[in-house]
Formats: sequence, C-alpha cells, structure tokens
Amino acid sequence: MNNSILNNIKKNILLASHKAKEGHVGSAFSILDILFVLYQSVMNYSKENMYDEDRDFLILSKGHASLAHAAILEYKNFINNTDLMQFCSHKGILGGHLSKNKVPGVEASTGSLGHGISMSVGLALAAKIKNLSNKIYVIVGDGECNEGTFWESMLLASNHNLDNLHCIIDYNRSNDRALKLDSMEEKLKAFGWQVTTIDGHSHEEITKSLISKTQKKPIAVIANTIKGKGIKQMENNPAWHHKAPSDEELSAMIEELS
Repeated sequence: MNNSILNNIKKNILLASHKAKEGHVGSAFSILDILFVLYQSVMNYSKENMYDEDRDFLILSKGHASLAHAAILEYKNFINNTDLMQFCSHKGILGGHLSKNKVPGVEASTGSLGHGISMSVGLALAAKIKNLSNKIYVIVGDGECNEGTFWESMLLASNHNLDNLHCIIDYNRSNDRALKLDSMEEKLKAFGWQVTTIDGHSHEEITKSLISKTQKKPIAVIANTIKGKGIKQMENNPAWHHKAPSDEELSAMIEELS
C-alpha cells in the first residue's frame, strides 16, 4: 500500500519538476521515505494542530530537497495539487527552497546549509524550558555535516541533554566526491549523542529508530539512502543533483514507477 502511495508522490514530484524545469529530484527521492514515515506515523503534527505550541516540529535543513517536502505537504492536505504544480512559478507559493511565510506546514526557510540543526537545538531547548513534551525533528544532508555550525550545534545539544531532539542524517554519500565523512557513528557518539544507523528507505527501521527510548541524550539517526531512489538512471548519478526530466525522461520514469 505504502509503495503505491509513494510512487504516486514520486510521480507528482517528477511532474512538478518537469513543468518548472527546476528541482533537486535526486535529493527529494533520497529523503522521501523519511518524510513519509515522519508525517504518517511518527510526528504529532497535522494541519489541525500546526499552530499548537506543544505539537512536534520538523525542520528540513536540507532545503534543496524541497520537492519532497512539498509533495508530502500536498499528500497531507497542507497545500493542494495546484500549489505543487506551480513549483518555482512566479504565481505560486513554492520556491526552490520553501518559505515559512508562504507555505503552510513549513517551520523554517532553510537553504543555507548547516543552520537547520542550530535552529532545531533552539527549538528543543525552548521546549525544555517551557516543560513541553513535544519532539523536534531535523533532517540534514551529509554535505552539511562538513559545516562547523553542525558540530557546534551537536555539542550544544548534548551539553543540554536535549533528548527531545532527533537529527536524521540523509547519508546518501553524494558528498564523498568532495570530502568523506566515514566513521560518522563514532564521531556522533563522541559528541555525546545516542546514535542509530538504519536503512533510510525501510519504513520499519525509520519508525523504530524514531520511537525508541532515549538514554537522556539527543538522538542521531544515520539513514543510509540512495540518491534518486526508485529511478534506475537517477540512482547515485551526480548528473541528477539539480536537473529536471525532459519529455522523454519523464515518460520513461512515470512508466518505471507504474
């Protein structure tokens, strides 16, 4: 059932990208399973409670994967299909990076990599100060794990025992061509985090990692993923980091997902 739903969401992503002639489709497909599980079965977050103080929060630090977030928001009725198909259009609300001032359900206008985690630490610390029981989730890419702000934020989170904070690392290894981040699990443990490594496309493993009991530490989930997951010509292909499908490619990809 989930595969059918996800394939339809992927088709919408492809259609929106094709129409806009824009989009980081490979990155979107990399995190789609993670976003789907978060919205479907993990987070206490919906259109109905989106303004409540004690609901869960999600920050997509990997802002260039916005098509995945937009497509999930459409699936969960925060926005409509017309909004999604006006991606990167002057008359639409969806830019290449989603704006919290324009798009219902978006917590932060991310895009400058490495800063989503620091925003999330602030949210998690504020929730602790207010004695709220909600959870803060942030999705980061492996590339932004090169940023100094990322590691400074990780130290700050563990120092304050922010066990309400979950950092999900989309580890699709696209950054390996520039700078490898091997031994991520050991690094994160050394920074005082509770760490789990999972298959980032397994809904069972994603769910289990995000609802597991904490050790009074912030939780890091290293999600091993495939960039462009589900489309053979796109999978782990650097050419698809920022590219929209042509007419012929769109037709073939839609058929592959069918």
